[in-house]
Amino acid sequence: MTALIRYEAARHALQVARDIDEVKDIRDKAQAMAAYAKQANDTSLVEWATEIKVRAERRAGEMLCEMEMRKGGHEMKAPSRDQAEMLPSHDARAIPPKLSDLGITYSDSSRWQKLAAVPEAQFEEAVAAAKEVAGEVTTASLLRVANGHRTNFSGEYEWYTPATYVEIARAFLGSIDLDPASSPQAQAIVRARTYYTIEDDGLKHEWLGKVWLNPPYSQPEIEQFILKLVAEFKAGRVTEAVLLTHNHTDTAWFHAAANACARICFTKGRIKFVRYDGATGSPAQGQAFFYFGGRTAVFATAFGDVGFVR
Repeated sequence: MTALIRYEAARHALQVARDIDEVKDIRDKAQAMAAYAKQANDTSLVEWATEIKVRAERRAGEMLCEMEMRKGGHEMKAPSRDQAEMLPSHDARAIPPKLSDLGITYSDSSRWQKLAAVPEAQFEEAVAAAKEVAGEVTTASLLRVANGHRTNFSGEYEWYTPATYVEIARAFLGSIDLDPASSPQAQAIVRARTYYTIEDDGLKHEWLGKVWLNPPYSQPEIEQFILKLVAEFKAGRVTEAVLLTHNHTDTAWFHAAANACARICFTKGRIKFVRYDGATGSPAQGQAFFYFGGRTAVFATAFGDVGFVR
């Protein structure tokens, strides 16, 4: 009963919220509650807390869309000091703030506005479906359901590596200390000691120990995660890592990984990645495993049957 009262109170608070700061505060509290509920293994609390978090993000997205309309679709930009001094005082509040002033990243703004663009009836259906499938509601899972369970491989976040390849990496590393771009479903296979979901934002944390990384394949996230891995390895916090990506050898992020790693295994054929519902999807190109660490000969032996190791 207490959880239900909190849920209804949060829903009401979102309805009457007047600005983004209020909505963000509700979102942050819901996110903290969801983290606590997961530690306590309280599935009911996880369900409502994650739902409130996504509803808050949708409301924030609506507010951001309204700001976009007021500024004519251009990037949020505050006026210069000279311009501000020329404006009447009653116009000051009409000037849309920059995302940085709101404490919102471009990535969050993009995701939240996508949530806001989902028609209400479809949004409610997607919330119910996401809870049924995963037992919790995340922005990524909701957009995936709302978009009709897309089956192409066009940069969606939650495609999982088949167990065969993860087991090879785990056996080679000895254990996986961190999976910084993951989900509860993926951990059934990866079994990392620590993992970060899209909601946790692994880019905000230090990475420690032996890392397995299958990053989101959309831009700019794939480049951000790879550059983060390179930086953490060079800093000595990551001791060893196995990174799996497509073999896009023409991209800047591929060259950044290739220049920093010790070995690369180019796979024989394409990996059939696994979606959250068990369906598989093969991308149009092959894949590559990058190794960061000093045991190059052992890596070559471990991944020799997977593909060509250079």
